[in-house]
Amino acid sequence: MGISFEQLQITQTYVDKLTQLGIGEATPIQAEGIPVLLEGKDAIIQSQTGTGKTLAYLLPALERIDPAVKQLQVLVVVPTRELGMQIMQEIEKLTSGGPIRSQSLIGGAAVARQIEKLRLHPHIVVGTPGRLLELMKVRKLTLHHVKVGIIDEVDQVFELGSMQDVEAVLKGMLRSSQMVFVSATIPPSTEQAAGRWLKNPVIIKINPTQRTAETLEHHYVVCQEREKIDTLRRLVRMIKPKSAIVFINVTDDIAQVVAKLQFVGLSIEALYGEASKQDRAKVMGNFRDGKFQLLLATDVAARGLDIEGVTHVFHLDVATNAEYYLHRVGRTGRMGREGTSISIVTTKELFIIEKFEKQLGITIEPKSLYEGRLVDPAQDRSAAAMRSRREAARPSGAPTRGSSAGSRDAAAPAGAVRVSAATPSEARSPRDAAPAKPAAAGVKPAGGGKAVSKAQRERDRKSKGAPRWLKEKQQNKEE
Repeated sequence: MGISFEQLQITQTYVDKLTQLGIGEATPIQAEGIPVLLEGKDAIIQSQTGTGKTLAYLLPALERIDPAVKQLQVLVVVPTRELGMQIMQEIEKLTSGGPIRSQSLIGGAAVARQIEKLRLHPHIVVGTPGRLLELMKVRKLTLHHVKVGIIDEVDQVFELGSMQDVEAVLKGMLRSSQMVFVSATIPPSTEQAAGRWLKNPVIIKINPTQRTAETLEHHYVVCQEREKIDTLRRLVRMIKPKSAIVFINVTDDIAQVVAKLQFVGLSIEALYGEASKQDRAKVMGNFRDGKFQLLLATDVAARGLDIEGVTHVFHLDVATNAEYYLHRVGRTGRMGREGTSISIVTTKELFIIEKFEKQLGITIEPKSLYEGRLVDPAQDRSAAAMRSRREAARPSGAPTRGSSAGSRDAAAPAGAVRVSAATPSEARSPRDAAPAKPAAAGVKPAGGGKAVSKAQRERDRKSKGAPRWLKEKQQNKEE
């Protein structure tokens, strides 16, 4: 039996909210992380995607808030708008009807509206580094009263070119603030950066050797580069996933890729990086509501997204590294559910699949499309190969498809003349089988025919293909 949230000393109000959401027991990362964070210790939390890391840090952070104090007390820094909005939804579920106020400060939204809302003194803020720093510079946001600072998807936050912005935001907080770094992947470079901001951190890792969920299946399909879109179309038509995410690498091509996929009949929309907050929110809302089947996204755009019902992840472009692959496949198979990842690769990209297997300790199985099924390559038989086997298995002399028994002698030796079984008068001689040599100029052909002159042959050549009436006219004229 698992550990309940009551045992973890979570306030009954939040326990009741969790019960309403269908969450009764803590996951391993929550059971281990919540007590440490409730003690106020700095921490690095690392666990597989879909294991409940968000609640592992949100519940202790909300417990630290004093609603009577009209100051910002908890700050959550995120790399993308989508992740920020997702965390805001979790906060609103837990705090609805209560005194705790929350606000998102995410790039792409109107600054004036955000400044206006800051006058309500939110207790917890979720924001992206650039927008947070922008509001700090105009002195509309102060972090001097922040008790808990959390950076979610910390490796991505540090790698997006906003390291200076993040450091400037962290400098605005007190050194006594509790700091928490969270991600499914924390490379050595991130741990080094964390060492500058965390005080004797507790490192919490659940099954560090198990990098992906055990309920995930990993496959790959090989095709030529020009066939990738059609291969994806065939996979979707065959599998019929209710909800799936398609990943690509190059953001500049996303509009062109969407157009091509929609042209071949796929129900797909894209998560554009340059789109407004409202447009991106609309796309995500429609995808969650099942209004289209496939969401096309880049690694950054889909980082940390938790979308219920996603059963498949398709890699139209193979991931650029193992960490990105890990986060991609984490969009499915969450919280113990089953999920499938299918990479569409060329033969030149197979070494990347092998590298992922070694680095992540997983098996990515090869698959082939055959007769409307996804099968092992050993089961895949092309039509030509199957015909060859049928030919070999056919009894000697048996007719093949599209021919009659009397028109072919399969057992005849090489060079022999094949004779029709129709009538003796129709039988062909060896001479008949050979092409007739043209008669020399001025020599009478066998049978008493007239000798064909060179001029006649030239006229015949020129009139070849002419209408019958023209040929008859020419013949009458010569006679």
